[in-house]
Amino acid sequence: MLSPARALAPKALARRFAPLIAAPGSVPVSLPNLLRADAIRRPQPETLGRIGPLEVRLARSQGEIRAAQALRYAVFYEEMAAIADPATLASRRDRDAFDAVCDHLLVLDHDDVLQRRFRKPMPRIVGTYRLLRQEVAEARQGFYSAGEFDLAPLVARHRDLRFLELGRSCVLKPYRNKRTVELLWHGIWSYVLSHGLDVMIGCASLEGTDPAALALPLSFLHHNAGAAGEWAVSALPERRVDMNLMPREAIDTRAALHALPPLIKGYLRLGARIGDGAVVDRQFGTTDVMIVLPVSAISSRYVSYYGADAGRHAA
Repeated sequence: MLSPARALAPKALARRFAPLIAAPGSVPVSLPNLLRADAIRRPQPETLGRIGPLEVRLARSQGEIRAAQALRYAVFYEEMAAIADPATLASRRDRDAFDAVCDHLLVLDHDDVLQRRFRKPMPRIVGTYRLLRQEVAEARQGFYSAGEFDLAPLVARHRDLRFLELGRSCVLKPYRNKRTVELLWHGIWSYVLSHGLDVMIGCASLEGTDPAALALPLSFLHHNAGAAGEWAVSALPERRVDMNLMPREAIDTRAALHALPPLIKGYLRLGARIGDGAVVDRQFGTTDVMIVLPVSAISSRYVSYYGADAGRHAA
């Protein structure tokens, strides 16, 4: 699903990324109404899916959430360029106030069990996503990404829809493969169906804090995948960085796709659009863009692949 675009011939590239080069601002609606999440809402199973020894499910304890925070620290602070404050450095966990109100999606490896003194052994957590439903956000402190993007107008235009914020996605380096990513998407799809959710939003990051160095991928997203009309959303004025850094005709599509992180390419393949303006996050050493993915816009081939009832990898 997230295979490198550089392996594709130009015509295959155009076919595979057809949703990206549709009319600016358009959102292809390919999911039949009878498959909308609110039409097939169902109870959340304990286990959301399995592939061999890998399992995807929600965290069940504070210990598992702490383990997910430790994984995030290893990826964001040790492997990437995030800057740790003294408390984060001392705890060696990436954590904030939103962790207490979010659900934490985990991928666990049952072939790599951690033995813990005086405690039950625990499978190693190798991937995680943080999930925040709209009703929880509104009852507490809002969406995390509202610190970078002006979400209020977008949500206000869709009062009949239920939003889900995705964030803090990371996978342990040896597990960055199709199986792990597929399980994470499978878990999100199952969660969306179980809670009757309609729209997924969230920040996605490009490494680096110099927009000029990211001119090619940012400009590609601006010209080819921008959200407009009823799905328009903009970076906060005081934090906004222009993404229109190159004219459309100067963009090398193959090079731009190669420069995009696999996660963003995955969102685009599903049918996501990108908000207006980027935001530089100096703490994490990234430049962030806003993802907007209505469930109704998800490509029908992915619905078919994972199953309208999220049954493909059901345990």
